[in-house]
Amino acid sequence: MKLITAIIKPFKSDDVREALSELGVSGMTLTEVKGFGRQKGHTELYRGAEYVIDFLPKVKLEVAVEDSLADQAVEAICKAANTGQIGDGKIFVSNLEQSIRIRTGETGNEAL
Repeated sequence: MKLITAIIKPFKSDDVREALSELGVSGMTLTEVKGFGRQKGHTELYRGAEYVIDFLPKVKLEVAVEDSLADQAVEAICKAANTGQIGDGKIFVSNLEQSIRIRTGETGNEAL
């Protein structure tokens, strides 16, 4: 199993959810986060004063998938989250040793 973590722009989260649902991914976790990469934030003008916004709003999407579905899921996230602009985000894929459905006690791929 793989754990796919994607940091994307907030307005692309629905597109990514739909793309993953089409692959048969049944669940995911979405968290509102702030951060920066090469984008380095930006400045905004508010009531005549200039403010530096260091951390930009992003969403962190986490999804656990079977090994056979990992490459397709990553590709779907890339296509759905891409705007062609700086700050589109990053995807991290890591090995997932175990998953357990608390309600039924199912483990491994059956728990996904």
